Amino acid sequence: MVPNPQPVEKVTPPLEEVPAKTIVTRGPGGSWFGTDYNMNLYRGCCHGCIYCDSRSSCYGIDGFDRVRVKKDALRIVRDELRRKVKKGVVGSGAMSDPYNPFERELLLTRHSLELIEAYGFGAAVATKGTLVERDIDLFQSIAGHAPVLVKVTVTAADDALAARLEPRAPSSSSRFEAIAALSKAGVFCGVLLMPVLPFLTDGEENIREIVRRAAAAGARFVYPGFGVTLRENQRDWFYDRLDETFPGEGLRARYERRYGQRYSCGAPRLKALWRVFQEECGRLGVLYEMRDIVRAYRLGYGEEQLSLF
Repeated sequence: MVPNPQPVEKVTPPLEEVPAKTIVTRGPGGSWFGTDYNMNLYRGCCHGCIYCDSRSSCYGIDGFDRVRVKKDALRIVRDELRRKVKKGVVGSGAMSDPYNPFERELLLTRHSLELIEAYGFGAAVATKGTLVERDIDLFQSIAGHAPVLVKVTVTAADDALAARLEPRAPSSSSRFEAIAALSKAGVFCGVLLMPVLPFLTDGEENIREIVRRAAAAGARFVYPGFGVTLRENQRDWFYDRLDETFPGEGLRARYERRYGQRYSCGAPRLKALWRVFQEECGRLGVLYEMRDIVRAYRLGYGEEQLSLF
């Protein structure tokens, strides 16, 4: 039986609602982790990550640090899933974390997963939120008929450094614990190692330690992004946070000298880091190529099921 959308429970203080005409939109054609649709139930994020690309002017999100909820989100999701002719994997977390602190009471992500299960779709979520453990039962249920993928972002193995980069997000240690819980429950999960920030998290030991801890937690993959993207609005925010968070270290000047106004800011020792990363993943049996990750999380689904995706 298809569940009816539940009313949004109010938290204190109540979240601002923003209008939405559509929520489940066409994705990038399967190129990004095999997803077919994108879904963002929230607008904005409260993790405070100094590098977040979603602050960029091109996305038009004013006051990005203020979380808002999309009005009638569950009704819209239900109606859009019901109308889709082509089944597929619904991705969440591309713009705003689906497991922000308000989700504990609002349950929008949980109820949307219930709708995804009811209408026969797959699910792929990206998060820094350890609340993802709460929905293990739904990931297991969805995986009974469609692919499921959980990606947990970790940028720094050291909790103290992570707290400076992502001041209001759960610690890296607690994220590895969430991965362990997901893995133990049989949920296909892994780490998004991105961005790897030049001069901050691009040390070989940080890369090795994240891969080691991911493997120890049962992660099936680690997918990296060796560098950071900087564009209008986000660049100024990032540079101001560097000055504020790492005073006297001259990080802003190093970025400006090396990258100027460049959009893609690759790690200075990219080839060396790739060798270290590949060596560690190979030694521990951790996947890192997109095509291998997609193939693995779809493994075990018959041709008839996979043809839907």
